[in-house]
Amino acid sequence: MRYRSWATAWTEVECPSCGHHGQWPQPEFDCACGVTVRLAAGAAGAAGPTAAPERGERLERVERPPFQPLTIRTSYDAVACAAQFLRWLGFIGVRGLVPRPATGIDLRGPTMLGLVNATTMPARSREVETLWLHAALESASAVAFALAGFDRGSRCQADGLGLPLFVLDLTGRPQPVNEPAEALLRRGAGDAEA
Repeated sequence: MRYRSWATAWTEVECPSCGHHGQWPQPEFDCACGVTVRLAAGAAGAAGPTAAPERGERLERVERPPFQPLTIRTSYDAVACAAQFLRWLGFIGVRGLVPRPATGIDLRGPTMLGLVNATTMPARSREVETLWLHAALESASAVAFALAGFDRGSRCQADGLGLPLFVLDLTGRPQPVNEPAEALLRRGAGDAEA
């Protein structure tokens, strides 16, 4: 008896933004860099499920939709907002860990770790260092969020480590605090997850 493998009918398609490969015949795939890649339909109509893209066939780039903020009323909301923001950036499988584990890591995904300081005190360098160490041990990307911002020591340390820092406002719109955060916001999670 012969078994058919659908994997042999699929073709790799490269993201025009970051070069990551996704699978066709899906009508589109969401790249980790935040771009949605679609195979343009040929003159004969839509491509069939086993059709391979022709050399030079155009792939269109679709920008990320606007981030939908989550109003923050509680520390749970802050964690949920940060997780939603990271998924919007392209990190896959991010979930909030509530209640907060003893490690201080509030967010976890297959390739990233994050902390959310939802107190009224600025995040301190010890929190940033702890996050960075956990991420280094797990070969993961690290991102920090804080409602009250970051103290001078934590900002200097994060800049030296290349760790993105975001301030959360109560409307749920994360704002980048340092250059690594600006870079992550521009490129999405594509390079961070590679």
